[in-house]
Parts: sequence; structure tokens; C-alpha cells
Amino acid sequence: MSGPQDQPTPADAPGATAPAPVPAADARLVLYGRAGCHLCDDARAVVRRVSAATGAPWAEVDVDVPLPDGRVLADELGELVPVVDVDGVRRGYWRVDEARLLRALAAGPR
Repeated sequence: MSGPQDQPTPADAPGATAPAPVPAADARLVLYGRAGCHLCDDARAVVRRVSAATGAPWAEVDVDVPLPDGRVLADELGELVPVVDVDGVRRGYWRVDEARLLRALAAGPR
């Protein structure tokens, strides 16, 4: 007899887990955000669901932390954060669309 524990877990279920974040250079999904940003929290949840559903590696970059070359991404992205890139292509900002990310991943790397 099978019970609830035998059922597959949907990617958006509380028990579903996305792959652990990887370095941005290795990620297909990159979330650019900052601490204390409620839209960034929402975008992170979307990215984690998409990653869990597809197995695509993801990374998060804090736009307020200077990069090794001294650039601060907050200067470049301004008020767009959160921003999500898929395979190096900007796919969303502010309110991130889960379906758009899924379509971009399904299309494959450019």
C-alpha cells in the first residue's frame, strides 16, 4: 500500500528543494538582488522553484558587494533589482515571471 510519502513532490511544494547555489559563472539562472529587498525575496522563491523543477543550477549575486574588479553592480542595475538572467540573457526584473524563466531554460543556452 502506498502512502503520501510515496508521491512525487512538486517543485513548488514545501518539501521540494532546488539545487544548492553555485558560483555565478557556473549557473544558468542568476539572481541579482540585495539584502532587505522584499521583491528580491519573491524573486529568490521563483528562481528556487524553477531550479527545483528543471535541475538548472542557480546563483545569487549581491549587487551591493563590489566585484573583484571593483565594479558595484548596483551602479549598473540601479533600481531594477531584483534582476534574473538565464544563460547570460536578462529575462526579468522587479516581478520575475516563472513561466518566462521556464521557457528560456527550455529553449537552451544561446
